[in-house]
Formats: sequence, C-alpha cells, structure tokens
Amino acid sequence: MRIALLTDLHANRDALAACLAHAEQHGAERYAFLGDLVGYGADPGWVVDTVMSYAAQGAIVVLGNHDSAVVHEGPSHMHAEAQLAVEWTRAQLNLEQRDFLAKLPFTAEQGDCLFVHASADAPDQWNYIFDVLDATRSFYATNARVTFCGHVHEPSLFNMSATGKVSSFTPIGDSNIPLPSSRRWLAIPGAVGQPRDGNPAAAYAVFDDATHDLTFYRVPYDCEAAARKIIAAGLPVRMGQRLLIGL
Repeated sequence: MRIALLTDLHANRDALAACLAHAEQHGAERYAFLGDLVGYGADPGWVVDTVMSYAAQGAIVVLGNHDSAVVHEGPSHMHAEAQLAVEWTRAQLNLEQRDFLAKLPFTAEQGDCLFVHASADAPDQWNYIFDVLDATRSFYATNARVTFCGHVHEPSLFNMSATGKVSSFTPIGDSNIPLPSSRRWLAIPGAVGQPRDGNPAAAYAVFDDATHDLTFYRVPYDCEAAARKIIAAGLPVRMGQRLLIGL
C-alpha cells in the first residue's frame, strides 16, 4: 500500500490542495497526517474539514503542538507571533472542528510503522529531531521499524544499523530511497504548509509498505496567494513573507 505522509499543513489550503492532488496522481492509497493541521496559515477551517473527510475514509491523523495549543488554552511556550496565530485560529474554528482536534492521539501505529508529530520518546513534550542524538532517543523509545515524524519543517532521514549506529541523510528535491529491513528508519517528510529549508515548494512523502521504498516530493504551489491571504487576515506579515522563500 502506498501511504502519503503529510505534516505541518499549517492551515495552508493552497499547499495542501496541491499535495493531495499530487499524491492522488502518484497512486497514494492511504493518507497519514502527522500533526499541526493549523497555525500560521489563513485557512484553518478548510484544512481541518479536509483532513476530517480523509479521516472518515481511514486516514491516520495525530496531534501536533499547534493543534493542541488551539484547543487547550493555557500557558504557552510559543513565540509571540505563533501564539497570536493560535488565538486567531481558535476564533475561526467551529465546535466540530475543535472537537476533532481535541480528540486526536499523540501517536498511531500501523503494522511496523509509528506515526507521531514530534519525537517517539516524549510525544507530548514536542521535542524536535534535529540531529543523530535526537533521533537515537526516538529509536530507543519504540520497536517500530519505521517512524514517521513532523515538527521540524525540513525533510530528513535517519537510520539505525543492527549494531545501534545512527546516521542521517538530507533528501534534496524529489528523492526515492529504499528502506531495507536490515535497518530501522526515522523519516521526516518536511512541511506541506510552511517549508523551512530554503525551498518554498510544499514537501511531503509517500511510503510503499510492500516495496519499502520512501519517496520524498516537492510540490510547487501558489505560495504568493497563500501569503496574500495571511496578510489579508490580519496575521503578521512575516508569516506570509516567509512562505515565498521557504524559511
């Protein structure tokens, strides 16, 4: 089965629509959304409704830190602009949409795959996986052969050998990578709605659980339109401008 892996949608309707269309064209049979459906972008209602419709058809969906912040009011460790977007988003969502976010789990499993927004070792602490040390902690927290994460906004791939050695790889552009069963893997598809690796094209990946191939994709979309909507909504201008440069 070919599973499309989409994370950090961040209420970016234009990017999500482009990735979903691309995934369908490339034979995706199931979908997994790895959190942060909302935050930063101008279309939280449309994005949540869209993910809800996929969830009703069997898609995997897990909770992200921005999703959690929107539905659980309280002290926040987010920077001021992110918190402003959280409060704006909260006012845009209806009860059904907020209830959907509130009921999302931190993790989900399917076969020998684990799906989580942040790290497997402390999924409710929103720790980032930036390097080999971070990845190692996540590897030791699960028996899953492949772990799929979001949160970082940059595509990356880590692997652990049978002897416990962990190494990393940064995919560039569209990249097809076999994930042999002799190793364990941790993959971060990159962000659909707010890439931060200097490439403004939306990022997602497709995993084939029969061939064990993982393909990273970059999908151009109308980021200028997405940026204009952010600014028109009264959200910080920088949130829109950063979409144009992918940072």
